[in-house]
Amino acid sequence: MTAHALGRELEQLAVSGRAVLVREIEASGAFAADPVWREAFATVPRHLFVPYYYVGGARGYERCWGGSPDPRARERWLRGAYEDVPLATRLRDGELLSSSSQPSLMAEMLAELRVRDGDRVLEVGAGTGYNAALLSYRLGDERVVTVDLDPEITESARRHLADAGYRPTVVTGDGARGVPERAPFDRIVATCELASVPRAWVAQCRPGARILSPLATGLLALTVGDAGQAEGNFLHTPAYFVPLRGTDRRAPEPVALGGVPPRARENELFRFLLALTRDTLDPQEAYALWEREGRPGRGRYGVTVGGEQTWAWLDDPEGPYAWPLPGSSGPGLGGT
Repeated sequence: MTAHALGRELEQLAVSGRAVLVREIEASGAFAADPVWREAFATVPRHLFVPYYYVGGARGYERCWGGSPDPRARERWLRGAYEDVPLATRLRDGELLSSSSQPSLMAEMLAELRVRDGDRVLEVGAGTGYNAALLSYRLGDERVVTVDLDPEITESARRHLADAGYRPTVVTGDGARGVPERAPFDRIVATCELASVPRAWVAQCRPGARILSPLATGLLALTVGDAGQAEGNFLHTPAYFVPLRGTDRRAPEPVALGGVPPRARENELFRFLLALTRDTLDPQEAYALWEREGRPGRGRYGVTVGGEQTWAWLDDPEGPYAWPLPGSSGPGLGGT
C-alpha cells in the first residue's frame, strides 16, 4: 500500500486529522499575519509528503511507514503525520539530514513572508516538498522554486509534489548560492539554519523583496533595498532547523560557559545571544551585555547586509552593540 492509496477509513482519518491540525495552528496564532494560509493547510495533504518518518525512542529511531502491512501501524503513521510536531524524514549514519518542520512554525513563517499575488518565491531547503506545495497552492506552480543540495532529497520532494498534484520548479544545488537562472525573486524563505545571510540571495531579489531565514535559533526577516543591501529584525519566535549543508556552512565549535551563572546558561534568550555573537564575544562578555541591556528579547536584534559587510546588532544598526557575522569583516564593529 502506498501513502496515497489509503482506503476509505484512513482517507476519512486524514481529512479529520487535517481539520484538527488547522484548528491547532489557528489557536496558536500562527496565521495571524496572513489568515489566507489557513486554506492552504486545510487543503494540502501532509501525509503525502511523509510516506515514512522516524520517531526517537529508547532504542533509537523507529520507522513509521504508510506502507506497513499492519493496519494499526498505518493508522499510527497517519495520525503522526497530522500532529503539530516536526518529523524526522531522512537519516544517514545517525545524523538528521532532512525533516518536515512543525506545521505551526511553517504557518507562522509563511504568514510572515507576506506574499502577494504574483510574487515569485525561492525556498531554500526542499525537504519533503510540503512547504513548496503550500506555496504552490497559494501562488501557483510557476511562481515557486525550491532548491536543495542533496539529489535524493530533491528527487523525493519532486515525487511527493507530483503525487499531491503540484509541480513547482525543483532544483538540485547549493542553496547558499540561490538559483540565479530563476531570479529575480520577490520573496526568499529558508527552511534550514544558516550562520549568516548569503549575499547571493540579496543580489537575486527585487528591491522591496522580503527574506525570511532561520539564524542563531531565531527567525530573521529582512527587507531588500537598492544596491544589494538588506536590513531587518528577528521575529520573537524561537526556531531550530537542520543546518544548511554546502560550501558556505561551518560547523560551530563548542562554547565554554565558565563564569556564566547557571540560570543564564539555560536561558533560551541568552543562548540566542551566544549563537548570534559566537565569533566576536566570549560568553562572559555576552552575559555582561545581556544583563546590562535588560535581558533583551529576539525582536530587539537585527541584521544588516551591506556590500561586503554583514553584521548583527542590538536596537540600532549604527549603535554601539554590533557584531560581524561569519564571512564578513564588519564595519569596524565591537561588542561590549
